[in-house]
Amino acid sequence: MCFYLAVFRSRNETLYLANMLNSLGFRVSVVNTPKDAGLSCGISVRFHERMFDVVKKCIETKPFRSFDGFYLIIQDGSRNSYQRVS
Repeated sequence: MCFYLAVFRSRNETLYLANMLNSLGFRVSVVNTPKDAGLSCGISVRFHERMFDVVKKCIETKPFRSFDGFYLIIQDGSRNSYQRVS
């Protein structure tokens, strides 16, 4: 199964995006940003891969200054791999 993370340097902006998506009826999670992904510390918005275009459009429509990028999480059994998505 694949998921994405929207990674921010600001906790406020992370929570803002999660609340915006939830108010639109999309189910997302706020999760700790995995350290083993080599990402900045903090929290991220985790969402299913089929929601990628919706989340990307939300980020493009608001002035998120601390957005650090998208990461694809590929779950393979008990291991996760992380890939930056441009």
